[in-house]
Amino acid sequence: MSDKKILRAPVSQKPLVVEKPEHPEHIGGSVSIEINEKQVSVPLGTTILEACRQNQIHIPTLCHHDDLCVAGVCRICVVEVEKMRTLQAACAFPITEPIKIKTTSNAVRRARKHILDLLLSEHYGECYACFRNNNCELQSLAKEYGVDHYNFGHIEKSRYEVDKSSYSVVRDMDKCILCKRCVRTCIDIQEVGVLEAIDRSNKTHIGTFWDKPLADVICINCGQCINRCPTGALRANDPRDEIWAVIDDPQKHVVIQTAPSPRAAICEEFGMEPGTSLTGEMNTAMRRIGFDVVFDTNFTADLTIIEEGTELISRLYKALVKKEDIAVPQFTSCSPGWVKYLEHFYPEYIPNLSTAKSPQQMFGALIKTYYAQKKGIDPKDLVTVAVMPCSAKKYECNRPEMVDSGYKDVDYGLTTRELAQMIKEAGIHLPEMPPSQFDDPFGDASGAGLIFGATGGVMEAALRTVVEFVTGKKVESVFANADITQVRGFEGIRYAELPIEEVGPVPELIKHLVPDWNWLKGATLKIAVVHGTANAKKVMDDIKAGGKFSECHFIEFMACPGGCLGGGGQPIPTSPEIRKKRAKAIYDEDRSLPVRKSHENRHISEIYELFLKDGPNGRLAHKLLHTHYEKRGKYIA
Repeated sequence: MSDKKILRAPVSQKPLVVEKPEHPEHIGGSVSIEINEKQVSVPLGTTILEACRQNQIHIPTLCHHDDLCVAGVCRICVVEVEKMRTLQAACAFPITEPIKIKTTSNAVRRARKHILDLLLSEHYGECYACFRNNNCELQSLAKEYGVDHYNFGHIEKSRYEVDKSSYSVVRDMDKCILCKRCVRTCIDIQEVGVLEAIDRSNKTHIGTFWDKPLADVICINCGQCINRCPTGALRANDPRDEIWAVIDDPQKHVVIQTAPSPRAAICEEFGMEPGTSLTGEMNTAMRRIGFDVVFDTNFTADLTIIEEGTELISRLYKALVKKEDIAVPQFTSCSPGWVKYLEHFYPEYIPNLSTAKSPQQMFGALIKTYYAQKKGIDPKDLVTVAVMPCSAKKYECNRPEMVDSGYKDVDYGLTTRELAQMIKEAGIHLPEMPPSQFDDPFGDASGAGLIFGATGGVMEAALRTVVEFVTGKKVESVFANADITQVRGFEGIRYAELPIEEVGPVPELIKHLVPDWNWLKGATLKIAVVHGTANAKKVMDDIKAGGKFSECHFIEFMACPGGCLGGGGQPIPTSPEIRKKRAKAIYDEDRSLPVRKSHENRHISEIYELFLKDGPNGRLAHKLLHTHYEKRGKYIA
């Protein structure tokens, strides 16, 4: 399927492109062109930018991004095309006939430098005080093109108030260069559409509906706009100063939990290749920073599988055997961006959301109850910090529902980028740290919890447990090496059917929920995996229309492309290739672990024996580990 066919943007945002032929080697399928006096052949419809990249010819870009449709607004990629009066934007020029291109002429060099001068003349602020310092595309290009003074002047006074209303995303429009990457991200990738270019000429700016604060519109806090912004115009709401303060307070016991995705990506913040896992090194660095204990969020990912999986079994039993009116399919609720998207756009389907909290929030509740009791610490002196790949997690820990422990379950959410900055501030170079283990009692986790970080990971983790619960057979006898590849991959929507040909005895852990599995024998479990809310919209519309997905039993939704490993708090830049390398790191680490199924995690059994004594989905589990959501709709006050 071509990029043009899968674009979800409104007509106003769709580029004018030429469809590439399926077989470029056929007559008329390719075009011979000349780039800098070198003869090359490219498929019909290839842009000049693509042709140059294929031939290792550097073309600078700002508005272009590999995840987004063509915009052609910044013009920094201009090139000379013979017999054309003006310079042409390489990113937006489809090649349909033989042409001669120059990418390094004096006219091109002067034009690019003037474009940078004009951009910088409207760019308020000092680079050294910007969080994107040394990772800013505008700054890098200014250095590349020798811009060492302001030819057209420089704004000395701020024109916009910084919008810090959101728990997740901060907007500083003084640093915006009007590349519209955020607009295209929000519309095309996420199909939320809270940002747009407002006004015209020198009054043009990127804004929300009626220029309202971000917290007052239907932003889902996913942070995908941050990941694609080339400058410091968008950033996450950073709590580092507050966290340093509690670390320095001797009265506070500061606990940190780390999700799987940061450990597969934080290496990028230290100049390493994507896909290098630094789990043990992170543990050591966080202790040296001053955190009292370091726990693995994968523990509560395992707990989520037990709670969410047994909730699914209970729903299906009530719907299929007792004939009760129960909402099916069940939707996963681990992605706070997806949850808020559903609350805004499809509030009538909130009953389909699993009531199980995300692993982050389950952990917070257990820290301030079970852990506090175990260690004899007053919960008011406990501070919980969560390292997540996600900016929406900052919003999630501030939801008013998340106080079931009697306190705020999770006090602070840190992104991967922010933790890396704290490590640097402490004078630590992460790759040099000796590896160490997580702390007990939440130090052991399974590979199933680890793969939550990739799209399809929650589904695969759930299936590893459900297969063994229902059939009584080892999952390895059904899926080679316990790798359920049907739900892996980066296609936006994946669907699978798993027949249940035989059943076994009901495990002791969930006998209070179902008496036997006979009602499942011969049935076919229908599942789907979806990532990116534009794809979620397709699936939700299909369900509303009574289509194929309405017959599913369980659907995993993740708000971000690639799942958590592509979250809005991960290192910048992002691209399809980088996300694939992060996923490989997660799956490689999963294969290396001795325990790869959530129900085989010994600490999970222990917590049900010692604390959640009425079992999965029991009274205490429901109080601490489950929640509710609210219908928000699309109304803006």
